[in-house]
Amino acid sequence: MNGSQAQSDLLAAEERLGYHFQDLGLLEQALTHTSFAHEKEQKMTDPNVCSPQEKEAAPSLAQSHYERLEFLGDAVLDLAIGHLLMLRFPEAEEGELTQYRAQLVNESGLFEVALELDLDQMILLGKGEDSTGGRKKPSILASGYEAVMAAVYLDGGYETAFRLIQRHFQSRLERLSEAETIQDSKTRFQELVQAKHKVAPSYRVIQERGPDHNKQFQVALLVAGRELARAWGKSKKEAERKAAEEAIKKLSEEP
Repeated sequence: MNGSQAQSDLLAAEERLGYHFQDLGLLEQALTHTSFAHEKEQKMTDPNVCSPQEKEAAPSLAQSHYERLEFLGDAVLDLAIGHLLMLRFPEAEEGELTQYRAQLVNESGLFEVALELDLDQMILLGKGEDSTGGRKKPSILASGYEAVMAAVYLDGGYETAFRLIQRHFQSRLERLSEAETIQDSKTRFQELVQAKHKVAPSYRVIQERGPDHNKQFQVALLVAGRELARAWGKSKKEAERKAAEEAIKKLSEEP
C-alpha cells in the first residue's frame, strides 16, 4: 500500500467512525493488527527494501500496532458505558448496572459494533491472518474497536470519546430491558436452590402500597414453604429480582 492510498484509507475510516483526528497516526496505530506490524518489521530488516534512514525513523514494534491502545480503550469503554448506564437508569443498583455493562461491553457486543462501523474493512492484517478469516474474528475486531476508542480519547479527550461511544451504543442502550436482568437473577437463584435443595422457588406478593400511578409491591420468595427473602419494588418483577438477589446471598452463606 503506497502513502497516498494509506492516507485515503485513513480519511475514509474517519468518515465511517464519525470523528476527524488531529493526529492520523493514532488512528493508523489503532487499526494495525500485530500480524501486520510484524510483517512490516521483517521488511525493515531487508536493506533492499528499507533504507537506514527509514528504519531509524520507524516506530518501535510496541508503538506500531494496537495492543497498547487496546489496553487503554478497555478502560475508556468501561468508564463511558458505566456513565451512560447511570444516566439511563438513575435508580438502578450497582448489581444491575454491572450486569447491564457486561451485556454491552463484551467481545460479542464489541464485535457487533465493529462490524456496523465496517472495522473489518479498515483493519490492517498480515497476509497470513487475513487469509485465515481474521477480518471476521470477534477477538480481533473487538480489540480493534477498543483501540480506536483509545485513539479518539488520546486525540480529542474524554468528552469526545464519550459522545462517540454514546452514538455507537445508542440503539443497544435503548434495547436494554429490565427483564433481562430480572431473568438473570431469578434464573441464577433457581439453579442454585435446585442444586442444593432439589425444589423450585416460588414468589408471593405480600402487600402493595401507593397510588396506582406509583404503586410498589412487596414480594416474598419461598423455598419449600420457607420464606427466604422479602423485597419491595416498583413492579412485581423488580421486587422478585431483588428478593432473588437477597436469597442468593443467604443461600451462599448456608453450611
